[in-house]
Amino acid sequence: MGEREIKGQGAGVKGQEEGRKPKATRDEYGETLFELGKRRPDIVVLDADLSSSTKTGKFAKAFPDRFFNMGIAEQDMVGAAAGLSLTGKVPFASTFAVFETGRAWDQIRLTVCYSNTNVKLVATHGGITVGEDGASHQALEDISLMRSLPNMTVIIPADALETASVINTVAEYKGPVYVRLGRAKVPYIMPEDYRFRIGKAFVFHIGKDANIIASGIMVAAALKAAEILKKAGIDAGVVNMSTIKPLDEEALLSAARGSKLIVTAEEHSIIGGLGGAVCEFLSENHPVPVKRIGIRDTFGCSGKPDELLKIHGLTAEDIVSAVKTALK
Repeated sequence: MGEREIKGQGAGVKGQEEGRKPKATRDEYGETLFELGKRRPDIVVLDADLSSSTKTGKFAKAFPDRFFNMGIAEQDMVGAAAGLSLTGKVPFASTFAVFETGRAWDQIRLTVCYSNTNVKLVATHGGITVGEDGASHQALEDISLMRSLPNMTVIIPADALETASVINTVAEYKGPVYVRLGRAKVPYIMPEDYRFRIGKAFVFHIGKDANIIASGIMVAAALKAAEILKKAGIDAGVVNMSTIKPLDEEALLSAARGSKLIVTAEEHSIIGGLGGAVCEFLSENHPVPVKRIGIRDTFGCSGKPDELLKIHGLTAEDIVSAVKTALK
């Protein structure tokens, strides 16, 4: 990817963010799912008694014969989704990330991944920004759990626009997919003409001093950090690695070869998530210094999302500090 193309991708991002109000990725999921339902009679939706929170309720009202509320029975939901996929349906199964990946992990492993069924697990309320619900509802290990499973594709959209593109893409894709969405509203950062592709990162810019590989809500923080660093004379690039598995190895190698430092930023434990995936790949292919920004092997706690991001060191300022310290 040439420098001209990289600059072209970044162009228009500022206008995109300023022109639209922040929106939760779970809200966009509900709207996109509804539109899919109108076009695709093979789409079915399952939920574990949380449709008002996961935003599958709009689909349920419009297509009651294709919506299944499984109650507080996540394991049954996943098993039923796998069964429906074998009849030719394309099931989207949703609940909170902590319940979908934790309570139903065995069913996901066997009936979805081992059987390689065409199930789309779309979980909301991922990460620390679940907020006041506290540690019991904050999924900080879900990416690690899903990434370790053979046949599973793992995706974290950065904003509402990318979420719409992701949901439409995975509806066409054949095979198990895990998509992690959030509760909190996030700014629009992707350009209007962006189209998501599985396994392809979006490169805003490749920096000569450092490159920040980010996912989910941390992409916006990384872009803000890059602006702050630029004013300090540090050229920091930003890559939206929305597909955690499979990684975009070409983009990652380009970022590693083009700078002195790689920083990963994720709203997830630094163990087994984006940071772990990046370190695993680079250690075998192009070893460079890597600094991981994420949850430091601890559980979350109750609090406002912005407060929790500060407590756990997941702000743009924390990324700036990490880059400056590591470059020294």
